[in-house]
Amino acid sequence: MEKKRTASFDEKTKAQIKHMSHEQAPKFRYQPALPIPNGKTCLWLFLSTEIMFFAGLIGTYIVLRFGAIAWPATHDVHLSEPIGAFNTFVLICSSVTIVLALEAAKLNHAGKAKGYILLTLLLGSVFLGVKGYEYSQKFAHGIYPMKPHGLVYDKADIYYSAAVRLRLNDLKTKITSAGAKLSEEDQGKIGVIDRVSKMVDEADAVLRTQPDSPEARIKIMELAYTIYPPHDHETVEQAAEAGSIPPAGAGARLVAFQQPSNNAAAESHEGLNDQYHWLKLPIMIPGGPLWASTYFLLTGFHALHVLVGLIVFFLLLFVTLDRRRANLVENIGLYWHFVDLVWIFLFPLLYLF
Repeated sequence: MEKKRTASFDEKTKAQIKHMSHEQAPKFRYQPALPIPNGKTCLWLFLSTEIMFFAGLIGTYIVLRFGAIAWPATHDVHLSEPIGAFNTFVLICSSVTIVLALEAAKLNHAGKAKGYILLTLLLGSVFLGVKGYEYSQKFAHGIYPMKPHGLVYDKADIYYSAAVRLRLNDLKTKITSAGAKLSEEDQGKIGVIDRVSKMVDEADAVLRTQPDSPEARIKIMELAYTIYPPHDHETVEQAAEAGSIPPAGAGARLVAFQQPSNNAAAESHEGLNDQYHWLKLPIMIPGGPLWASTYFLLTGFHALHVLVGLIVFFLLLFVTLDRRRANLVENIGLYWHFVDLVWIFLFPLLYLF
């Protein structure tokens, strides 16, 4: 009998303890996934791959840039620091407008949010327009990422001389094939072609008789700098270090701006390609081909990402951007901030160093 009472008491006690434990135990709410929307999670995963992609491109550029013996000055490749700074300012302003669009969407001001999206679209379009203008300036001077469109040669040698001669022959053939009687303009062009051809012949003659002499290399360099002169002394020094010209100050003879001259074209660093735009002769820029490849690669991929962002902004103009769409605006804003951040790294690397 006593054992039955003890067993009954134990069962009651266990039941009371179990009931009390259920009442006093902390209650937790378990999140089935990360506490952020799925769209934002996917976007961060995408941005992580983009970060690695651009980190590889920028890292490769840094290694090539600071490991190269010769690298062109910004003016030699028609790169303008003020234009680059203006484009940077435009892109930073577009980051501000996309933030304002997000805040307006959170406050359920759909019209104001759409206005800021439109402003962001316009600022991004200005950035691409300026970048297109910069590209056109390089294309106009024969600076392309690769041949056959590119006219840039790393050094003035026998291959450069042959390319100049080939271009001159093509021009002369095109002019003379038009008819037996040449116009005054065509006669003037023939005169310019003959004058440059004479310089090429003189350089080739020295190369044939004294192929390893400094005089032969200087003759070709004088031809190259007559066609496309450098803008500062550093370019000439880099050319000497890269082996494009003989050392020991021989490069001092090669550029018009290093000698006293009353020639207005020399003082303004204008070469034959600038004086006669129809010539489009091959040009010599130490480190130019490598610079062109890296510049167009980096800025081209960045411009492609800007274009993708602008397409999304355009599509958002047809969506009601109220509180329900705030997450959508935030996601595209994160992407746009990443695009801006990449340019913040590219601007000083490409324009200032």
